[in-house]
Amino acid sequence: MSKSEKESRALQRRRMRAGRLLLRGVPQAEVARRVAVTRTTVSTWNEQLESGGLDALKRRRRGRPSGLDAQQKSELVRWLKEGALVQGFATELWTLPRVGQLIEEKFGRRYSESQVWRILVGLGFSSQRPTSRALERDEAAIRRWKRVRWPALKKTPQDKGASSSSSTSRD
Repeated sequence: MSKSEKESRALQRRRMRAGRLLLRGVPQAEVARRVAVTRTTVSTWNEQLESGGLDALKRRRRGRPSGLDAQQKSELVRWLKEGALVQGFATELWTLPRVGQLIEEKFGRRYSESQVWRILVGLGFSSQRPTSRALERDEAAIRRWKRVRWPALKKTPQDKGASSSSSTSRD
C-alpha cells in the first residue's frame, strides 16, 4: 500500500469518527479537537453528514475516471507488452504521447499526457530508463558535432569594450 493510500485511509477513519461524534451531538469545535482537523473541515463534514448520512463521508476517488473499462485496460496492457514496434512505431520506446496515440487509435479516447501517466500507473507501470545506448548512435558524428558545430553555436561576447546598456552603469 502506498503512502498516499495509507494517508487517504487514515483521513477516512477520521471522517467516520467525526461523523459518529457529530451524530452523538458532540459540538463541532470538540469534534475538530478530537480528530485534529479544523472547525471548517468539521463543518463541511457535518453538512455532508446531514445530507447523506455516514455514507456521504466515505472515501471517494478523486479526479476523473479514465473512461477505459476493465476489458480495454487489459487490452492496453497486452499491446504495451507486445512492444511499440508491433504497434507500428519506429522504435521500441514507449513514451506518453505514443501511449496516448495508441489509446486514441484503438479506443477513440484522447487524453493529456498527465492522464495517460495516471492510467499507466493505475495499471502498474512505472517510468523506466533504457539500460543501454541506442544501437543507432553514431559516436563519430557526435564527436564531430562537439568539435565543429558546438563551438560555432556557443554564444561568445562580441566586443568587451562596448558600453553597457544598463541603466545603472556609470558611463
